[in-house]
Amino acid sequence: MIEVRNFTKRYGVHLAVDNISFDAQPGEIVGLLGPNGAGKTTTMRVLTGYMPPTSGSVRVAGHDVMTESLEVRKRVGYLPERVPVYPDMTVREFVQFWAKLRGVKKPNTQTDAVLARFNLTDRKNMLVRSLSKGLRQRLGLAQALVHNPEVVILDEPTIGIDPQQVIEVRENVRQLAKEHTVLFSTHILSEAEQVCDRVLIIRKGQIVAAGRPDELRQQLQPGENLYIAADGGSKAALQQMLMTVPGVSAVEAQGDGFIVRGDLGANIRGAISGQVTQAGYTLLELRPVAMTLEDIFLDIVGRA
Repeated sequence: MIEVRNFTKRYGVHLAVDNISFDAQPGEIVGLLGPNGAGKTTTMRVLTGYMPPTSGSVRVAGHDVMTESLEVRKRVGYLPERVPVYPDMTVREFVQFWAKLRGVKKPNTQTDAVLARFNLTDRKNMLVRSLSKGLRQRLGLAQALVHNPEVVILDEPTIGIDPQQVIEVRENVRQLAKEHTVLFSTHILSEAEQVCDRVLIIRKGQIVAAGRPDELRQQLQPGENLYIAADGGSKAALQQMLMTVPGVSAVEAQGDGFIVRGDLGANIRGAISGQVTQAGYTLLELRPVAMTLEDIFLDIVGRA
């Protein structure tokens, strides 16, 4: 549904996106993660036909964004980070305006349907200027979906709204995948882990990691990770002792205990338990630790 091959975008001498390639399949939710200035918004703007790539191939629903820009725009719904609205229109007028602009055959029917989908029917006669940030976000989703596009692109859809509205938007995104391909950027890593089928981590215009969160964990955490807490001696001595266990590659303090990282293929749990007990410590806790998407992101960005 989305095919990006060797895509590069320059603004003068500034290289915003550097030769990236990726796909998004029908019904898939793909998240773009990266620090500010990484190239996420530029990528989305090119995918929506808002601007051309400098080089490379970008196709949406089989259409090239350079040579078939209008066909691409017919098949894409876009919610930018800052929702553009006409404040003196009513909610219904605003969505209906976008329906007509996009050539929807039955704009009135489709407008009412999408307002109902995002629970805006009871506010359809309110002026847009009177809506809260969360309701404007819902309105932005309604205009992005009014023409029933094949691809939905969302730029930071939960920024600046309250926790209850964040939950609603996340649920809406999950529901979108039943009928659409969804690409969205977010700086909230737990959000991407909860919502995305796959994530692309971008730094300085390059994709530095891609895959399902569990795949990234396997790639970046090939060995066993354990949390250990023990009593009966100094923490410094315990840390030094843990480093001597065969197969242990690193020991990092965390809270009242330590995160112990093992080499690939090393079974360190039994050795740690035995050595800690033999040294006279009372073992309080020993459990596996799974890497979160936040750990992955910080590890990749930190190493880069």
